[in-house]
Amino acid sequence: KIDETFLENFKEYLLKEKISNNGGRLSQNTALSYFNKVRTALKEAHRNKIISENPVLRVKTIKEKETNREYLTLEELQKLVKTECEVPILKQSFIFSSLTGLRFSDVKSLKWKNLYYDSENGWILKYRQQKTKGVENLPISEQAVKLLGERKDDDVLLFENLTYSAYHNKKLHKWVKESGIDKHITYHSSRHTFATLQLTMNTDIYTVSKLLGHRHLKTTEIYGKVIDKKKIDAVSKIPDLYL
Repeated sequence: KIDETFLENFKEYLLKEKISNNGGRLSQNTALSYFNKVRTALKEAHRNKIISENPVLRVKTIKEKETNREYLTLEELQKLVKTECEVPILKQSFIFSSLTGLRFSDVKSLKWKNLYYDSENGWILKYRQQKTKGVENLPISEQAVKLLGERKDDDVLLFENLTYSAYHNKKLHKWVKESGIDKHITYHSSRHTFATLQLTMNTDIYTVSKLLGHRHLKTTEIYGKVIDKKKIDAVSKIPDLYL
C-alpha cells in the first residue's frame, strides 16, 4: 500500500510535526535519518521480491543540512586540562574522548577488560560500538592511558559513576567558559576535536575514518571542510602589503 503519496506525506510528517523528545520538531538531518530507514526497508523489500516495484525511487529525499561541528584547537584543549572542573570524572572522560575520538556512549560502557597492551602494537581498546554495533580494535596513546590511573579488576568500568545530563552539560559549559574558551562545546565536541586534530597533524582522512569507526568515508569528509576553513582563515591573516 506504500506509494508516492504515502511517502510524501511521511516526509511532511517528519519535517513539520512536533514529534521530538522535547516536544518540538525534528532537525532536518534527524528527519532524513528516519526517512532513510524507510528507503532502506523498501529497497530490501524490492530486492527480496516482496514488492514488485520500489515507489521511493520516484520520491525526492530530504536534503541533508550541513551542520556546524564545533571543536577545540590544541591550545584550547591544553587550557581545559589546566582548568579545574566541578565534576572531575566529566573532565577526565572528556579529555579521554578528545584523545581517542570515542563517543560518550562507548566511553561510559568501557571496562578494564577492554584495554590491552602488547609490545608490538602498544595500547589497544577492543570494544563494540554502541551506535553501530561494530567490533573495533582502537589503538590509543600512552597519554590517554595515563588519564585512567591505576588498573582495576577486569569488570570494573574505566570511568565509574560517569553520567551525562542537563546538569552535567551545564557543568561542562561552565568548565569551558572558565578556561577562557568562547565556544558552544558539548560532550560530542570531544569527538570532533579528535578528528580535526588528527587532520591538522596531516593524518590521512582514510585513517581518521577508521579511528572514528565510520563505516563510510563520506561521514568523515565533513571534517575535511573544517580543515579547509582553517586554511582560508590562515591565508587571510597575512598583513596588508599596501600594494
